[in-house]
Amino acid sequence: MICSVRQSVTKTINGSDFFLRERSPVQPLQRSSLFFPALQKPQRFAVSVSKPLHVSSVENLSLKAPRDSVICEAYEAADSSRPVQQEAKSEAAKKVKIGVYFATWWALNVVFNIYNKKVLNAYPYPWLTSTLSLACGSLMMLISWATRIAEAPKTDFEFWKTLFPVAVAHTIGHVAATVSMSKVAVSFTHIIKSSEPAFSVLVSRFLLGESFPVPVYLSLIPIIGGCALAAVTELNFNMIGFMGAMISNLAFVFRNIFSKKGMKGKSVSGMNYYACLSLLSLLILTPFAIAVEGPQMWVAGWQTTMSQIGRQFIWWMAAQSVFYHLYNQVSYMSLDEISPLTFSIGNTMKRVSVIVSSIIIFHTPVQPINALGAAIAILGTFLYSQSKQ
Repeated sequence: MICSVRQSVTKTINGSDFFLRERSPVQPLQRSSLFFPALQKPQRFAVSVSKPLHVSSVENLSLKAPRDSVICEAYEAADSSRPVQQEAKSEAAKKVKIGVYFATWWALNVVFNIYNKKVLNAYPYPWLTSTLSLACGSLMMLISWATRIAEAPKTDFEFWKTLFPVAVAHTIGHVAATVSMSKVAVSFTHIIKSSEPAFSVLVSRFLLGESFPVPVYLSLIPIIGGCALAAVTELNFNMIGFMGAMISNLAFVFRNIFSKKGMKGKSVSGMNYYACLSLLSLLILTPFAIAVEGPQMWVAGWQTTMSQIGRQFIWWMAAQSVFYHLYNQVSYMSLDEISPLTFSIGNTMKRVSVIVSSIIIFHTPVQPINALGAAIAILGTFLYSQSKQ
């Protein structure tokens, strides 16, 4: 009896299922066809795919195209090399930008300290001097926003609320440092201010409960020891100047802590952030400056200074105020481009440049033991920056 048989053959190639249904009647399989499939007559099949076809290699399908594959790989390598080259160029441009920021930051800071000391030697009113430097920077930024030279920040009440404790700490630190410089040499003030990392670790450890690695604590030994050695051997030591620098260190540590806690998620650039900080600090400082020194003392001192120095003093005052804002603004702008560790190292090297330049310009007498103490303190600050990494 001859009958038509519909057979279904299922084959799996790399996980994909093909159902091959024979349209014409199938002849009985011959024994030879099992061993010699090529001797069978060609038959037409209808192909239906029940699952996606996944091909793991070209060889499984007996398709060999070595030239095409090589060409594809070559193009792929060429395409992938372009982003790498662009990334390398952007990285090099970023390094150059950071280098310009650092050089500008240090130069402006050196110039500010020179004119600040000249002003304080001729006009010993640190509260007014601090107020004028904040007022000058605030006025510069208001003009920049009004003329659209710089884009004004988008702020709200919550922003100013979180900025207020930062501004209080900034105001105290700024005035304390200015009072210190009015009483002692610039080099001595900055030697004492190099101990700021020690204050940062102590405040974070005992008030915030943070713990640090052992190398961080060990780095505090040369910082504290070097500052103590420099203070003991300072020829023109003054307790008010020494305490002013110490208070400035403590205030700036709290400024950094408040800034980290309060400014998370705030989309304000470094330049505008410092501008807002200057405005708020100016409002806080002005009534205290009037209460401590007062207009009568300022007018009497101004007349005496102008009679001794002349109009040149006006340039000193203007330069001191302008360069104070510029160097702080550049330092905050650099924070947008670099890590806190790099900023800390740059701040350490900034103090070295200020100490050396002030000793040269003002002919500050320095004993070898005093210079050794300063070097030890700065070395400890550098080790602190490395251990924090």
